[in-house]
Amino acid sequence: MFPAASLLTTLLLALSIAASPVEVRNSPITLPIARRLNTSGGTINLLQHDQSRAAALKNAAASNIGRRAGSIAVTNDAVTYIAAVGVGSPATTYNLIVDTGSSNTWVGATTPYAMTSTSVNTGQPVAVSYGSGSFSGTEYTDTVTLGSGLTITQQSIGVASRSTGFTGVDGILGIGPLDLTEGTLTNSPTTTIPTVTQNLYTQGIISQVVVGVSFEPTTSQTVTNGELTFGGTDATKYTGAITYTPLTTTYPASYYWGINESITYGTKTILSATAGIVDTGTTLILIASNAFSTYQSATGATLDRRTGLLRITSTQYSALQNLNFNIGSNTYALTPNGQIWPRALNTYIGGTSTYIYLVVNSIGAPSGQGLDFINGYTFLERFYSVFDTTNSQVGFATTAYTTATTN
Repeated sequence: MFPAASLLTTLLLALSIAASPVEVRNSPITLPIARRLNTSGGTINLLQHDQSRAAALKNAAASNIGRRAGSIAVTNDAVTYIAAVGVGSPATTYNLIVDTGSSNTWVGATTPYAMTSTSVNTGQPVAVSYGSGSFSGTEYTDTVTLGSGLTITQQSIGVASRSTGFTGVDGILGIGPLDLTEGTLTNSPTTTIPTVTQNLYTQGIISQVVVGVSFEPTTSQTVTNGELTFGGTDATKYTGAITYTPLTTTYPASYYWGINESITYGTKTILSATAGIVDTGTTLILIASNAFSTYQSATGATLDRRTGLLRITSTQYSALQNLNFNIGSNTYALTPNGQIWPRALNTYIGGTSTYIYLVVNSIGAPSGQGLDFINGYTFLERFYSVFDTTNSQVGFATTAYTTATTN
């Protein structure tokens, strides 16, 4: 473990991420993430989960009510990514959903909030709606501990007196854009709440507001296969160079971690250049309904009524071509194996163990809506991602798992 003084000195000397960020190799500011399939409600409906979230993200932006965060789609929630976060001194550990699509951090859904000497009740009511789930309660400031002893003092957190839809987790660690917190303090509709990442910067622990995210493909129901890196990147988690693209200015994708991209299947255009988002809270890769129809036709897939997913035969799988995400001047190729759901997990989504299901599906609306795609977990597990607030950009790099055949 790094002593606090030497850790701070090391970071201030090492972290320098500008318009062309300098890579921070082997950063000590890391937090493991555990992926978990939530089967507590029975069979998982991946498509219902993700389309509900997509609709809530669009509706939240369209309503312009405090720029509140979108849905976690917690009814029959498919996949959650859990970080163990300490709150208080001595700290109580809470298992929080890691979400780039929302920005409030809150606790108390399952494990009650334990007040300590560092707990301060601000008296401000706080509430956020997440589509099919929500929480309301009171704002506190408290000490928050991330990873091996990294502490943030006087971090704003929500303490839930009421929450719906969060089973088996304690709340959310929000790492979305700061503006998504606007209006969540119900008595202060124009106020934003500093996020965990913002306070790491303000308190001098990191020099830029940057989060690196690593996921890895897995065939396990529960596994620690992810990592958050605050203030820089972890060079052990990717290969080659990280390349960056500016955040989109197209509404409503611009409310979130939105970018512009086009998608081709082999050499065939599936989706022309348009705006969408990168989102850890979405499992599938969702594309506009017209693009989805083109993709289905190109692959020859049929719709599986039980799961809502596209299904292909072994022969069709052998003929699958790369699905190319063209972002800026770079192309990120999702291999055939990266386009299918892990077959070892078929039964958890109501599927048949021997079938082959595709992870690309419809967002539920045609293109031209300003949020025409969501690059979800099944994209992010093949490519390292960097969410850079300071320079208003998102970065991607290949990893050791980009061409893996684990599925």
